[in-house]
Amino acid sequence: MKRRQIIAVGIFAAVVAAGGAYWYMTSSEAEQAAKMVETVAVQRMDLKSTVEATGTIRPMHAVEVSSKITARINSVLVKENDTVTAGQVVATLDGKDYEAKREQAQYSVTNTRAKYNRMSYLESIGAKSKSDLEDAEYNYDTAQSTLEVANSDANETIITAPISGVVVGEPKTAGTMAVQGSDNPTVIMRIADLSSKQIRAKVDETDIGNIRIGQTATFTVDAYTDRTFTARVSKISQTDVSNSWDTNTSSSSSSASVIYYYVTLDVDDPENLLLPAMTARVIINTADRNDALVVPLSTLKTDANGSYVLVQQEDGTQEQRYVETGIYSDEYVEILSGLSEGERVVSTYTAKIVPASFQAGGPPPF
Repeated sequence: MKRRQIIAVGIFAAVVAAGGAYWYMTSSEAEQAAKMVETVAVQRMDLKSTVEATGTIRPMHAVEVSSKITARINSVLVKENDTVTAGQVVATLDGKDYEAKREQAQYSVTNTRAKYNRMSYLESIGAKSKSDLEDAEYNYDTAQSTLEVANSDANETIITAPISGVVVGEPKTAGTMAVQGSDNPTVIMRIADLSSKQIRAKVDETDIGNIRIGQTATFTVDAYTDRTFTARVSKISQTDVSNSWDTNTSSSSSSASVIYYYVTLDVDDPENLLLPAMTARVIINTADRNDALVVPLSTLKTDANGSYVLVQQEDGTQEQRYVETGIYSDEYVEILSGLSEGERVVSTYTAKIVPASFQAGGPPPF
């Protein structure tokens, strides 16, 4: 009997020891896992939401100077970087042929006017019919119209600046044939008003809904890496850059993976440092919140019910709590409801590590 009691006590002690070891190891695991979870405090800060885009510097007002007639360029009176004023003569065309046409048209007017006057007298005395007088009047009117066209063409041999600005790029040289046309006319020179500039930026469709007229922006260019310039949104295009929605245009593209919209920004450049065609990297300020309640973006999760975070309780447990969000920055998100300042939310998630000997479940073997 005494031997059996000793054996029973030994078995009981072994069970207690094994259970204690199991409890100790699992408790240590829980503590270690808790220590491996990183948390951050819900805090307040000034938050700014932005949209990034890339665009090109261009003059707000620029024109291509071309000819309304086809003629050889006789002289170019300006060169690149010259400042011109509206109405200033900048080039002349060879007008010999057009002067000859004007003289011929003037002679025709003089001749048909004399015939009309004579026919009018003869009709008044009954020597000519009303129909003869109408024919003479028609010929006279036609000659006058021809003279007006000839005068206009001859005057077009004098090329003037349509706006005040600067000659950008090299103009065509004397001797070049200037060809008229609506499709592909010869551009004699380009004139731009560089006192006011714009950026034409491409904004992704996921961000275009946040852009508004009047929003401020900052941008940089490669030419001045240590400077930041300012701008303001002045126009938002109502169609994407490829007009992909219009199936009747040849430029439509139903296979485009990314849709962009043009956003125009008026540039502040009082020192006149920016040049046309410079690449501008733009950051548009879409929203500001002062003293906003925020958490890092890394803490925010979503499911079918909405956005949530894991709140770390004082006893080490975690609560899944749904929140209402506001604006986003690159690193933080505004919390409108669901959290209080000072609460701690989980920012990292570590899987619980279970020893191989315990994975089968139940107490450890004796």
